[in-house]
Amino acid sequence: MKDATSGGYLDDQLAELYDQVPMYVFREDVQFFIDHTIASGGPVLELGCGTGRVLIPTARAGVPITGLDMAEPMLDRLRSKLPAESDEVRARIDIVQADMCDYDLGRRYAMAMIPFRPFQHLVAVEEQLGCLRCANRHLELNGKLIIDMFQLNHQTVSGSEWKEWRQDLDAHELPEGRTISRRHRRTAVHKAEQVMDVEIEYEIASPDGSTERVLHAFPFRWFYRYEIEHLLARCGFGVSEIVGDFDGSPFADDSPQMIFIAEKLNELDELGCPYE
Repeated sequence: MKDATSGGYLDDQLAELYDQVPMYVFREDVQFFIDHTIASGGPVLELGCGTGRVLIPTARAGVPITGLDMAEPMLDRLRSKLPAESDEVRARIDIVQADMCDYDLGRRYAMAMIPFRPFQHLVAVEEQLGCLRCANRHLELNGKLIIDMFQLNHQTVSGSEWKEWRQDLDAHELPEGRTISRRHRRTAVHKAEQVMDVEIEYEIASPDGSTERVLHAFPFRWFYRYEIEHLLARCGFGVSEIVGDFDGSPFADDSPQMIFIAEKLNELDELGCPYE
């Protein structure tokens, strides 16, 4: 199994910690995706569904959804949440353990979505194309694909300050009296490859005074607008809209996000090229 396309989430402890980080839990993107899934009429495919942060609210909103992820520990966390949901919500959810670059579910969807940047864990171009080609083959003609990624702030990859640890979470309380804090840094920036090597370190403090550190290290790819437009075009998609944040604001120089709303325009041939 390739760890690279899992985002490094093959560790049970990291999957548990994911659900404890406020900037993940309260990220202001869920309603944006729910609104689009409702408008699509469903069913919906979520790639990189993780522990169900977007998937479960989507199912609660009445949309049938399949969640796909490579990291079994993340899916185990998702499955553990389902008994608390109603029979109706659980009936709308399918869960698949698979590589988002190479899967065949044998069905078509009205919409596919990739929330919170799993696409940026795909460092190699062939992985990126594999992901988009699989999405194309699983979408109905004119089906929608939404990809969420950040717009690069060039200051974050220039100079030497990116090598320094930066605290982004202070003493957040966990169950059983524990607390976590978190910091991050970039250990290397490869400008020619548009890849940064990222480390996130969690410190877990127990009531008895003992501490434990958990390191999450992974390569992260950054993209530019027209690069994504070309990748999408190679895989049979056309870009309908690019928005700069989850309030739907237009994409601009100072936009923090780069969210592509694309439409499947063509089926793919056996070589993965779109029919004209």
